[in-house]
Amino acid sequence: MPESFRSKLTRWGFNLFPAFRGTGARITYLADDWREVRIELPLSWRTRNYVGTIFGGSMYGAADPVYMLMLIKNLGPEYVVWDKAASIRFRRPGRSRLYLRFTLEAAELDAIREALAEAPSVDRVYTIDLVDADGVVHATVEKTIYIARREAYGARASSSLGAPGARG
Repeated sequence: MPESFRSKLTRWGFNLFPAFRGTGARITYLADDWREVRIELPLSWRTRNYVGTIFGGSMYGAADPVYMLMLIKNLGPEYVVWDKAASIRFRRPGRSRLYLRFTLEAAELDAIREALAEAPSVDRVYTIDLVDADGVVHATVEKTIYIARREAYGARASSSLGAPGARG
């Protein structure tokens, strides 16, 4: 799907957002429906660590917010979406530009909605590889995302002190 003018503006704004900009990564493509995002992470003075390879924090930071945002945009305001857990496995040093490609299929969105019809919340696990131009994997990030129906989330949050979003 081609980028629309609106998705280009969103991409540009996201790339200027200080927390993401600090990773050294750049979103190079954002589908208008938020179902595909592509990111590039160069080896540069901003991302280079002491031993001359891409800093692990830049690798993780490039992947961190994307699936959560994709789910927020695709599920809509009747759902609560939070990052719950994450891990990164470094497979080889990043000595060149790395690429990340995030996709969200319609079947996954349907599966989430179906699961939430039976349960008040679900955890979904997404995996993203950071690959070089030859497709060699340099790191793998695993993200666990918490998703709940907003009305179910609000009832639980207000009844349990310390829940995400609860005020006490």
